[in-house]
Amino acid sequence: MNQGTTKENVDWKAGFLFLGNQLTLDLLNTRPTPAVEPIELLPDFSSLLRWFQAAELLRPSQAAELQRRWGQSVRAQETIRAIRKLRETLRREIVRWEHGGAIHPSVLRELNLLMLRHPMRTKLKEGRGRLASVMWFEARQPEGLLAPLAYSAAILFANVDRNRVRKCAHCVAHFLDTSKKGNRRWCSMQLCGNRLKVAAYAARKRDRLR
Repeated sequence: MNQGTTKENVDWKAGFLFLGNQLTLDLLNTRPTPAVEPIELLPDFSSLLRWFQAAELLRPSQAAELQRRWGQSVRAQETIRAIRKLRETLRREIVRWEHGGAIHPSVLRELNLLMLRHPMRTKLKEGRGRLASVMWFEARQPEGLLAPLAYSAAILFANVDRNRVRKCAHCVAHFLDTSKKGNRRWCSMQLCGNRLKVAAYAARKRDRLR
């Protein structure tokens, strides 16, 4: 997923935080959980469609069509509730998983059922004179939006090193550490990394002056 190249948009897109380096972790960050009160960034179906566009999972025309056809429907409301419920289930599992716990069998069954009902598909895409096989999903009905979310969670649990998945030590964001050493404890340079580096520099300077 392309998250931009400038400092202004590398972490934020359309009002959503994209620094997880993995779709499931970006989904968790749509409800930041500070000590005071969680902040819900997906209160309704239209906000969900904006997030899918920002994540480059839907084209603007697809989002507009889903909003036009389903925006006020019961199915749209049920879908946003289902996605928020899935997000919180995954949050609990990921926190336990980060600390060495096994994924609960009921969560595995839920993900398998979602992937059965809302499968990802494969298509060929041409670029730079070469063909590539890419994943995609049907975006004709609200429930179809569950497909990439379930698939991403399955990929996270099956293929990602849990030791590199963590919650920022200085804020509320979850992220996958893709650094070479794998010892990063802050979410991004723009949000917390600079603050930590400045604090470390100031501490070293104080030590030299003692």
